[in-house]
Parts: sequence; structure tokens; C-alpha cells
Amino acid sequence: MTSQAADGPETVNASRRSKLTPEREREFFDAVLEQIRECGYDSVTMEGVAASTRCSKSTLYRQWKTKPQFVAAALRASRRVRFAGIDTGSLAEDLRQAARAAGDWSGKDARLMQALGHAVTADQELAQALREALVYPEIAALREILDRGVARGEVSAGNLALDYIPAMMFGVLRVRPVLSGQYADADYLVRFVEATVLPALGLTQEPRPPFTG
Repeated sequence: MTSQAADGPETVNASRRSKLTPEREREFFDAVLEQIRECGYDSVTMEGVAASTRCSKSTLYRQWKTKPQFVAAALRASRRVRFAGIDTGSLAEDLRQAARAAGDWSGKDARLMQALGHAVTADQELAQALREALVYPEIAALREILDRGVARGEVSAGNLALDYIPAMMFGVLRVRPVLSGQYADADYLVRFVEATVLPALGLTQEPRPPFTG
């Protein structure tokens, strides 16, 4: 007896019905991440996401057994490399472009990281998914930018600041909302790069007016 025969036609049909299209899956993922940004992780429930996407909660539980698994899957599916493709031929300008790119998405991603702050300390899978979605790809792309600058001879391979540039870039994204209640937008990040990152790398840049925001 084959597996399909053993299961019976009703079981096979139910399995087929439970398969989500990529578009429907993306709708679920977008809904849960947006609700986390707006309401916080603890306030979001599988039932609430089901209601907002007009599906049964059993559909979500069938695909993802728990809320942390569901959110981890949504984070991994949302992975974007904002720094990918930046290559102007100048390390200083590449870093400015990276700052502008970071500023364009800092509000959404900073809100998401803040909303997940406590949850990721309690769930390792969730923490790893957050790193894979929002941190590791950007660090890898940023290191490629730095490596190209070294290869072009713009900065010495022995410059001690090279190891700390990712921490500087990501650190300001996380800390500015805490210090001032404002997200680090593109203009703020470009000025941060010019005032701290470029000097740390020994790169010169033309002076700009002082930041007043």
C-alpha cells in the first residue's frame, strides 16, 4: 500500500489545501512584522494576525506551531541587503551611500528591533533570525565596502578602526532613539559618518555646516 493510499484521499486533499502560495505567506509575514512594530511583540497574537489577514488561526498554527517560530520565519523572509550594490569607487562616498541607505530604513528596522528586544533574549531561534535578517547581511556588505577601500589603498589594512566600523554604524542606529527620541535619518547618518567614521579611517572630507537637528 502506498503512502497516499494509506493516508486516504481526504488527508491528501487537506494537505494540498494547507499549502500556502508565496503571496499569501508574504501577506502573513508582513502582517505579523507590522503588528510587532505598532503594538510590540507581547501584544501580537496568532489570533490577531489571523483576524487581520482574514484566515483561520488553524491555518497559521498548521504552518508555524508557535508565535516565535512564526515571527522567526517572517524575519528570515524579510531579509534585505540594503548596502548591496554600493560601489562608487571611493570608500568615503561608499560609506556616505551606506549611511543614506541605512537612514532610509532605520525607522522601520529600529522599531522592529526595539519591539523584539526582550523577546530575543528569551528565544534563541528568534534572536538568530533577527541577526540573519537585519544584521549579518548588512555587516557582510559593509565589510566588502571596507575591503575594497583597503584594496584600492585608500586605508591601511592595519587601521584598527576597520574592525569597529560596523559596530559604529549599527550602534548609532540603535542608540539615537534612546538619546533623543528620534530615529537616525539619512542626513544624520551621513553627518555621523563624516564626523566620526571617516576620521577614524584617516580619510579626509570637505567640511560641512554643523548639524543642528
